[in-house]
Amino acid sequence: MNWSWTFFFEYLTNGFMFRGAWTTVWLSVISMTIGLGLGVVAAMMKMYGNAAVRYIAEFYIWLFRGTPVLIQLIIIYTGLPQLGIRLNVIESAILGLALNEGAYLAEIIRAGIMSVDKGQNDAARSVGMTWRERMYLVILPQATRTIIPPLGNQFNGMLKTTSLASVISMEELMRNAQMLAQINFRVLEVYSVAALWYLLLVSIWGLIQQRIEAHYEKPFGPAAAISPEAAKELKKAMQKAGATKV
Repeated sequence: MNWSWTFFFEYLTNGFMFRGAWTTVWLSVISMTIGLGLGVVAAMMKMYGNAAVRYIAEFYIWLFRGTPVLIQLIIIYTGLPQLGIRLNVIESAILGLALNEGAYLAEIIRAGIMSVDKGQNDAARSVGMTWRERMYLVILPQATRTIIPPLGNQFNGMLKTTSLASVISMEELMRNAQMLAQINFRVLEVYSVAALWYLLLVSIWGLIQQRIEAHYEKPFGPAAAISPEAAKELKKAMQKAGATKV
């Protein structure tokens, strides 16, 4: 079959492909957002829960990291109705992608939290901060710098992983390309256009990710911005934590 520039440019400007690309974007954003929430919960359960809670978190991470997302999507879409749980295509795609992503993000978040020096936690505890205050005011802000780069890479991968949702008839970019290919049988042209769309989406996200990483690489603030009262409290905390100088 000879290459046809006519069909290539026709697909390139086809509104059906544009709608598929837009579906890929919002499907990625929603799935990633839910997956991030699941990842935070699973990471906290694994790090700070009791034995039963840790086992549940470890089982979830083990299951969804150890099986292909394609199989997970098929089981959710075709298996849950047999248990009386009926989800449409969109709900099944979001659930499958979010559950899979959450398992990977849980390990990323756990590693980011563990990268924060233990002395930070000890100093915050010594000034009477609760676990919640230590986590949200001391640990997570510092862990964010470690978490952001792999988190951005995961979203990059999510943009392409959504193509697997085409197997359950989710009309995203890949599914729309498949349907167009069946009309005129110009497979190479339509998939080349799909590849360009994925490249465009990933490239745009790459620029956004660079801006986000640059923002979080900035220092938290100059030492001069600390009030005298806060400086005294910090000095006491460091002394209690075992520091000899400030």
